[in-house]
Amino acid sequence: MATGKLTIKGRGAQINPASPYDKLLRDQEPIDWALVAADWETEELQTEYLETHPKSILNKVVSPDIPIPWSMNPYQGCEHGCIYCYARNTHPYWGYSAGLDFERKILIKRNAAELLEKELKKKSWKAEPVMFAGNTDVYQPAERKFKLTRACLEVFWKYRHPVSIITKNSMVLRDLDILEKLNSENLVHVAISLTTLDEPLRQFLEPRTASVKQRLKTIETLSASNIPVFVMMAPIIPGLNDHEILPLVKEVANLGALGLGYTMVRLNGDVATIFEDWIRKTMPDRADRVLNRIRDTHGGSLEEKRFGKRMRGEGNIADIIKQQMQLAKEKYLAGRKMPALNLELHEQFKSGQLKLF
Repeated sequence: MATGKLTIKGRGAQINPASPYDKLLRDQEPIDWALVAADWETEELQTEYLETHPKSILNKVVSPDIPIPWSMNPYQGCEHGCIYCYARNTHPYWGYSAGLDFERKILIKRNAAELLEKELKKKSWKAEPVMFAGNTDVYQPAERKFKLTRACLEVFWKYRHPVSIITKNSMVLRDLDILEKLNSENLVHVAISLTTLDEPLRQFLEPRTASVKQRLKTIETLSASNIPVFVMMAPIIPGLNDHEILPLVKEVANLGALGLGYTMVRLNGDVATIFEDWIRKTMPDRADRVLNRIRDTHGGSLEEKRFGKRMRGEGNIADIIKQQMQLAKEKYLAGRKMPALNLELHEQFKSGQLKLF
C-alpha cells in the first residue's frame, strides 16, 4: 500500500504544527504535571501522562449530526495516533500541538469516575444516553495503567445508567464482566470503529490501535456474549478505503454486528496539514489523487464544518459511497437493529436508592 517511508515509525503524525495557544497556556501553567515513566527510548516515541483536575466530566452534545446528547472523555489526546483524527484540533487548547503532541502528551482525568457519580446522583439529572467517549479513545494504551474507563463503567452500573462505548481497541474485552451486567438491563451499546480490512493500511493510518484481526475478534466475542455491537467505518477516505465497503460490511455482519454507520473524512484545521504531510511521505504516488478526491467531497476543500454535510460530504463521490453503503446494509444487515437503551431503570433506581446518600 505505502511506497514511501515514515520519518518517525510508530507514530501517526510526522510533524508538530505550532499551537496558537501555546504561550498563553504555558505561561499560566494550568496543569498539575504528573509525568509517568515512558516505556520508549527515543524522544519522538516517548509518551507523557499529564494529570489534570477538571470540575466536570459530562459534555452536552449540540451537534445535530450526533444522535447522542452527552459525551465524556477521561483522557485528552490519544496514543493511537490515527492520522485523520478530528480530535487532534482540541489539543492546542491545552497548549500542545495537534501533531505529535496529541499522540505523546496524554492528559489524564483521574477524578473522572468521581465526577460522573456526582452528576448521576443529582436529583435534577434525567437519564439520557452518554457517549463514552466521542473525542479520544477510552481504551487507548493509557487505560492499561490508569483504568479510568473501567472505573466509570462501574459507576454507570452502580447507578443503572445507559452508556454507549466507541473504541478501536480490543481492550474493551477486559471489561466484559461489567458489560454483561449492563447488558442484562439493556444499558449498554458498543461501537467498534473499523476503518479497513487491510492490515498494512491500518498500520499506517492508525499505528497504535488494535489490529484488524483483533478488532474482528472483538466484534465476534461481544456478539457471542449478546452485547449489542455496532460498527463504524469511520472515516471513509476516498482513494484509500472506499473500495472496501461491501466486503467490510459482509465481514462484520457475519461476525454478529447489528448495524453499521460511516463518516466521510474531513480534515479541519491543523489536521489538513498533518494528513497531507503524512500521505506525501507514505504514499507519494497517490497523494494528489487522494487529496483531490477528499476535496471533491467537500466543495473543493479539505475542510468541512457545515452541519448536515461534514459527516457525509457531497458531490458525485459522496453519492456513490452513500449508495454503496445502502446496498451493503440491505444485502448483509437487513432486519437487524440495535436494541433501545433502558432510560427508565436509572430513575427507578435513583428514587429507591439515592435516599441512602
